[in-house]
Amino acid sequence: MSLVIENVWPRTASWSGGELTLGGVGVRALAAEYGTPLYVIDEADFKERCLSWLDALPDGDVHYGGKAFLCPEVVRWLAELGLSLDVCTGGELAVARAGGMPPERVVFHGNNKSPAELRKAVEWGIGCVVVDSFTEIDRLAAIARELGVRQRVMIRVTPGVDPHTHAFIATGGDGSKFGFSLSAGLAMRAVAHVLSEPSLELYGLHSHIGSQILETDSFRLAAARMTDFVAAVEAEHGYQVTRLDLGGGLGIGYVPGDPLPPTPAELVAALQKETGGLHLAVEPGRSIAGPSTVAIYEVGTIKGDFVSVDGGLSDNPRPAMYDANYIAALASRASTAGPRPVTVVGKHCESGDVLVRDLPLPADLTPGDLLAVPVSGAYQRSMASNYNHVPRPAVVAVRDGGARAVVRRETEEDLLRLYS
Repeated sequence: MSLVIENVWPRTASWSGGELTLGGVGVRALAAEYGTPLYVIDEADFKERCLSWLDALPDGDVHYGGKAFLCPEVVRWLAELGLSLDVCTGGELAVARAGGMPPERVVFHGNNKSPAELRKAVEWGIGCVVVDSFTEIDRLAAIARELGVRQRVMIRVTPGVDPHTHAFIATGGDGSKFGFSLSAGLAMRAVAHVLSEPSLELYGLHSHIGSQILETDSFRLAAARMTDFVAAVEAEHGYQVTRLDLGGGLGIGYVPGDPLPPTPAELVAALQKETGGLHLAVEPGRSIAGPSTVAIYEVGTIKGDFVSVDGGLSDNPRPAMYDANYIAALASRASTAGPRPVTVVGKHCESGDVLVRDLPLPADLTPGDLLAVPVSGAYQRSMASNYNHVPRPAVVAVRDGGARAVVRRETEEDLLRLYS
């Protein structure tokens, strides 16, 4: 029998008198001070998950995948703990700088980095740029040459591995928009191209096969193919690649009963079996941020089996995009009423604005109650939009009975400020 997820709440979560407490702070007090919808990040939980990756790979590099969730305060946590950071846009680069991450510990991804973004990265002294196209190699080489530096690069290789995840988050197949195809010979051409540019230093090779992967077989196959490619590069060019970045993608459980994913230690051990003595880097994001955060909503209306809350599609697009599953729980009071199945929906003018389907909640649920949705830290607030001109929620960090906003709530004034 396969092991499954049993508890999806952060490590410090507890219940008292029917109220959910996170980091020693009750959700009623949090909602009263910061409003709803609200993202509550358990700082201790987040940091413990970071440390589990560092413990799993003490002789390698752990680059937190910033696209999962990023703000300057999170950058400060990462820097203090000793993690590096993976960014993929100029905006994420700016957040890295604002949070004080040393530039040599930042890796810059992306399949279409603009010349302006590349220039800012090189001028800042970024540790490594992951090149993704021949155009980018030429573009970056020219910028580095103009600035009089030798820029470290990794080449993103597409190893042709199907990670058995949602098509929208599978990135390692031959039809991917990312990287240089291994099977088509483009990866070896990219190596030759980089080696021919005096202003570039081939720092290592990179691959990333996808996201929300719940087994090690796909990772091991990608690692084996990349290790074979390292040997092929040395045979053809006489250049010894010593560094291999195998990306992120480790999945998490979202609801009780989901398959139990490998631990960081189990995944790293599987990768090391395939890669020998190469210096390894990994890029966890979802597995750190996801389980550490709970979304809090207030019930607004109840109409038949529909329970409408004050957020939805604009702060969590994952159910609409990926058919993602979540649970929610009454978090502000105790109830002795029996459960009845409901569908929790958002406030947006879309029939697809659904957060949780067929969820048993107390039959006496009423407007003003608070619902808590666990495992809400990855690709929710970071993908939030202003659809229907709804301001984006605040993010509050809790720890040891204290709370502080690390991302303030947007206001209507913020939205109107963009208009001329």
